[in-house]
Amino acid sequence: MIIGTAGHIDHGKTTLVKALTGVDCDRLKEEKARGITVDLGYAYTPTLGFIDVPGHEKLIHNMLAGATGIDFALLVVAADDGPMPQTREHLEIIELLGIKRGAVALTKIDIASAERQQQAKAEIAELLASTALADAPIFPVAPISGEGVAELRAYLEEQSSLPSPERLKKAGGFRLAIDRCFTLSGAGTVVTGTAFAGSVKAGDQLLLSPPNKPVRVRSLRVQDAPAESGHAGQRIALALSGIEKSDVERGMWIVAPALHFPVRRFDAKIRILSGQPALKHWTQVHLHLGAEDVPARVALLGTTEIAPGSEHWAQITVDREIGTLAGDRFILRDASARHTIGGGQVLDIFPPSRKKGSPERLAMLAALADENPATALQLATEQQAAGVELETYALNRNLDPATLQTITGQLSLKRVGNTAFSPNQWHALEEKLFAALAAEHERAPDMPGVERDRLRRLTLPTLSRPAFDALLAEPLASGRIAQTNAWLHLPEHRVQMAASDRDLWQTLKPLLDADPYGPPRVRDVAKATGVGEDTVRALFKRVARIGEAYPVAHDHYFTASAVAALARYVATLNTEHGFARAANLRDQIGGGRKVAIHILEFFDRIGYTRRVRDRNRSPVGRTVFKTVRACQTGLGRFDSCFLPPFFLC
Repeated sequence: MIIGTAGHIDHGKTTLVKALTGVDCDRLKEEKARGITVDLGYAYTPTLGFIDVPGHEKLIHNMLAGATGIDFALLVVAADDGPMPQTREHLEIIELLGIKRGAVALTKIDIASAERQQQAKAEIAELLASTALADAPIFPVAPISGEGVAELRAYLEEQSSLPSPERLKKAGGFRLAIDRCFTLSGAGTVVTGTAFAGSVKAGDQLLLSPPNKPVRVRSLRVQDAPAESGHAGQRIALALSGIEKSDVERGMWIVAPALHFPVRRFDAKIRILSGQPALKHWTQVHLHLGAEDVPARVALLGTTEIAPGSEHWAQITVDREIGTLAGDRFILRDASARHTIGGGQVLDIFPPSRKKGSPERLAMLAALADENPATALQLATEQQAAGVELETYALNRNLDPATLQTITGQLSLKRVGNTAFSPNQWHALEEKLFAALAAEHERAPDMPGVERDRLRRLTLPTLSRPAFDALLAEPLASGRIAQTNAWLHLPEHRVQMAASDRDLWQTLKPLLDADPYGPPRVRDVAKATGVGEDTVRALFKRVARIGEAYPVAHDHYFTASAVAALARYVATLNTEHGFARAANLRDQIGGGRKVAIHILEFFDRIGYTRRVRDRNRSPVGRTVFKTVRACQTGLGRFDSCFLPPFFLC
């Protein structure tokens, strides 16, 4: 159990820790010369770890670097003074950090009368009455003489056997907030800090974050004793290879590689202390998170200010990249770093840039504030039609794969790769899919269907391709949606011509019927009728799309009946001669040899005939040579899907 001291300067925090552990936490020359604690100090017993923090108001930033890593508060109050200003500020910080376990050491009882001790106890009880430490026991002690120290130590040992706080998770990836770095002969670069999550062992490959420098754990010490492994809630010293002391600063993190995601902004829940002014939108503050101290600004969400003693949602933007994940506690101090104004908890390291104050987003922040990770995931899948990226969700919460699998199973979510959908949203997407197909058939009845990616965009533009493929798979398999080559359509859909196109086609078609095997080209039809050439060309393309005409050559369209008759001529020639030559076909239909060649090349393109050797032969798969064609039974269709039945002879 990591115990953090708290209290006013000169109330005996360091002396008390020495009495409990035998270790003097004042390690700096300045501290010994001045007789006050300047920076964090550390002491250990086999079951307890102590972080001794400075009590001076100008050293709160050092106090905060250690306070965010503790899970038990030891509030130290001198009997002769009673609660003092830094006692109150440290207690407020303990509250803001969500530390709910603690005890009070009433020190210097050897220089205070019994009456004064009772007065001090009453003052402490009044101070703690409205806090999470209201029921914390008070231990009168005299550290120098040792009076009462044994009783306090026994209580702390008893508390260490209780379960660690939920915020210190043994599951998930490893995270350690660095509060000290030094070099040792034979060990190299050593970093120390409190492990926030996960476990670590010698040989692990980790990252220094935010700099993104790979490191390897050479060895480690846990609670100042050699160890093979360490886990969340412990003070750990890591000897690392891959970095130098100059690469490391207080406030950085050692993390599992998957957890490296430095941020410049995050959404959070903030509470303002009752004795401070209301917090306005875009207020400049100092953010203390982990062991980090960084300037930041607070953008309030859904309100213009947070009243004293109240809490609300906010988006915090920091001046430089920091490491954090959902659940991390932080403290806010004013721009001059003189007063603690509030604190809160990180909720989302992937905040939206738009609609961040909408009712839907505020509801999501409320769900993210719930300790049960399933609450936010359920709401997210209900809100996000395109699904929730599970990899991002798991990173935000530092969830391991097994935990994530359990949650998705409990919620009965539809998983497509790393994306999860609620059952209701998946059903709604299917309805949108069918509605989009029906709308397209109504809008463009002359189209054979909708191309796959366009149908995805019509269903939901933000839906990923893998998710759309999964959405489409079941209707395709069950026959509720049909696919003809590249086109997707409803089974009952039949290509139809628009009324205006039908009227114009009825006007132009007689020109093609007049010379069915040598019809006029697009430009000739336009000249003969006065209809624009582009209009004729576009119409003939649409008519070809539904199979009433075919582009035998460029801008040269034959009617379907003419192509059917030509196909029969070629089949007859193939039966009689074993092949069909351009000259033979020309003799059958009249006209020039060039038109006959265009017709046979058209049949080649659609797979009705194939050029083999010097003659047209029936067997499929013969080597393609030149000049001569054979009618190929059962070959492909023009434009991949629209040949009439006679092409499947």
